[in-house]
Parts: sequence; structure tokens; C-alpha cells
Amino acid sequence: MNDRGSHPRRNDCFGLALLALAIFMGAMAVYGQTQTSTSSSSNSRESKVTPGTIVPAVLHTSLSLHKCKPGQEVFATVAQDVPIANAVKIRKGTEIKGHIVAVTPNTNGTGQRVSMQFDKIYWNGQWIPIVTDLRAVASSLEVMQAHVPDEAPNEGSPYEWLQTTQVGGDSVYGQKGQVMSADDPSQVVGKSVPGGVLVRASAKEGTKCRGEADGNNGPQALWVFSSGACGVYGVDGLSIVHAGRTDPIGTIILSSNADNVKLRDGDGLLLRVY
Repeated sequence: MNDRGSHPRRNDCFGLALLALAIFMGAMAVYGQTQTSTSSSSNSRESKVTPGTIVPAVLHTSLSLHKCKPGQEVFATVAQDVPIANAVKIRKGTEIKGHIVAVTPNTNGTGQRVSMQFDKIYWNGQWIPIVTDLRAVASSLEVMQAHVPDEAPNEGSPYEWLQTTQVGGDSVYGQKGQVMSADDPSQVVGKSVPGGVLVRASAKEGTKCRGEADGNNGPQALWVFSSGACGVYGVDGLSIVHAGRTDPIGTIILSSNADNVKLRDGDGLLLRVY
């Protein structure tokens, strides 16, 4: 009798256990969906490059402007850690991808013209679309010279304390030292950091380059470039006809007045995210 009388109680307990398990599994499913949604939202926020951010880059594709073909891919990497917001950074070495949009032969005396875009960056494990314009380009020789001290070190003087000159003329007073303006040597425009500099970009008189853009007026990662760097440095015969700041936005148009003008692996670029 006792055995037969205990069966309903066991069945009730078993049913309650199943119900509790079902409630628990349902709750875990909802939690998982919430976490996935939150994670996706977080990744989306972290993967957006703040408009107005300057991204220094090293070119890794050599281009002869008179031999370029539409559709040809162009590759570069970020040259210095780039601060974005809330301690988020685009790390040095991050890949940037672009392509040749169009090539216009030198038929009317305006020079060979090549249109290109740098429109993708590999960040947080995925290719992110970006729109960029071109602020400055420097030959690999100009880039190397920016790392060479202005004077030979004295005996006992640490190499990292020596002054260097940026592309465009700013002076850097050693690692972690101040960066002084090329236009006013008494004006501090930023500081040296590992791998480059953080300075406020300026609108240099007589050029079309902007200082702050899209409300982004914080210090920018300019690598070997000066605060007012704008245009072409050390690439003879090359000019920036259209930087990509206006229509067609994001399309950079370069012009060469000779057949042997090249952009080389190791040249430096200053791109700005639109």
C-alpha cells in the first residue's frame, strides 16, 4: 500500500522538475539573445571610425601612374595607433584597402590623372566600409628622414632624446617630448608618443586642408607628419588635383606631368575619414 500510494507524489515531483527545467532553458535562451544583441551593438559602435579622424598610413602597393588600371587594388596599413573614442584605438598595422576608380590619359595637357579610393579597413575582425580624403602624401625618403635626428648624438646623449623634424617642418623634442609648430617655434602643438605624435591638425594658410573637421578637434595621430602638413612631399611631378573632400566625396584624384611618376611601397599617406 505504501509503495502504491507513493507513485502520485513521485510523478508530481517529476512534473515540477520538468517545468522548472523548461523555465530555466527558456530564460537562458532569452539571456543568450540579449547578450548577442548587446555584443553586436557594442561591436557596431566600436567598429565605427569617428568622422574627422585622421589615419596615417604606409602604402604597400607601388603604382606607376601611367600604368594604373581601373579596378586595380591598392593596399596600405595604419602607421600609428589611432585613438578614436572611449579608449578605443585603431592599432598600428591595421589593413586598409583601396582601388583604382578611373584613369584619364594625358591628352589635353593636364597630365595623366588617376582616381582612387581608400574605402575599407580591417577592424575588429571584419572589413569596415569607410570614406576617406587625402590630406598629404610623402615619399618613403621623406618618411625616413623624419626619423633621423637633426644633429648627431653627443657622447652620453640618449638617442631617444634627440630632436627630429616632421614632414612639413614641425620639431619633435625626443620621445615623449613636445612637438613645436613649424610656423611658430614657440607654439606647442602636441606631444610625441610611441610610434608617432598626437597633435591638433591645423589649416595651413594657402592650402585647402582643414584643421578640425566634423567637430573632431582632439589631438590626431599624425605619425611623421606636421600639424599643418598638406599636399605632396618628395614625389616630383605628382599633385593632388582632388582630395576627396567635395563631390565626388571619397574619390582622390592624382595628376602626374611625366611618365615615370610613381607612388612606392613605403610612401606615407594622411587619410581623413569623412
